[in-house]
Amino acid sequence: MSEHEDDHHFDNAESGAAATFPKQCSALRKGEHVMIKARPCKIVEMSTSKTGKHGHAKVHMVAIDIFTGKKLEDICPSTHNMEVPIVKKREFMLMDIGADGFLNLMDPESCDTKDDLKLPEDATLSTQIKEAFEKDETGIMVSVFSACGEEAVMGFKNMPKDQ
Repeated sequence: MSEHEDDHHFDNAESGAAATFPKQCSALRKGEHVMIKARPCKIVEMSTSKTGKHGHAKVHMVAIDIFTGKKLEDICPSTHNMEVPIVKKREFMLMDIGADGFLNLMDPESCDTKDDLKLPEDATLSTQIKEAFEKDETGIMVSVFSACGEEAVMGFKNMPKDQ
């Protein structure tokens, strides 16, 4: 046996849990997330039709893709299950904005850096983040949403000033 047999190195990774979970269509509510056409979306409108002579009540949903902003619709029998994405929101400190639009972020808890996210595609939010970063002395916190293997910057706020 070698002397380093017990020296195992394990990289940190996600738990391997599913990116979605099932939820009955009739239990979904406005403002919740749902998968429509294999995209994570936020429900903005819902309506339920009455049961017909043969069949179930149907739920009509209008939702906005949380990453692209596109409007998607779906109709599902109220007793059927729909997939609900697991959406995580994390806050990162904005350290720098590269010339290529990539952000240099730092996790305030672990001090790990992250530099694989670009400025948001939304031109207004992108400009607001750039302007706030250029003029702010205390720092900027950006909100990063992740779901189904995708991540995107969805907002920002100024860090509080030390008293």
